[in-house]
Amino acid sequence: MNIQIFGTLKCRDTKKAQRYFKERRIPFQFVDLARKGLSRGELNGIGAAVGLDNLIDREGRAYEERNLKYIIHDVAEQLLGDPRLLKTPIVRNGRAATVGYQPDQWKEWQ
Repeated sequence: MNIQIFGTLKCRDTKKAQRYFKERRIPFQFVDLARKGLSRGELNGIGAAVGLDNLIDREGRAYEERNLKYIIHDVAEQLLGDPRLLKTPIVRNGRAATVGYQPDQWKEWQ
């Protein structure tokens, strides 16, 4: 397994995901979205697994601040431009990925 967790240090669900894998002694790589956003290739890969519309946090503060509710926009371009728009955590295992805290799905990867 090659687990990557994309999230922020302030996100509770990201911390829970890290704890989940630590408790099971499963090594993972953490990518802090506040410091480094997703590359276009990573976004395309994760988007293919879960769908781009599932990645954008429509209830978050960044979505509201940018008034994206009221304008037509390209989801991929917005996510690449501002990683705060992503739902977290994004957990990736090869080509498989999940958005949010999903331990039932992660058990199937083991």
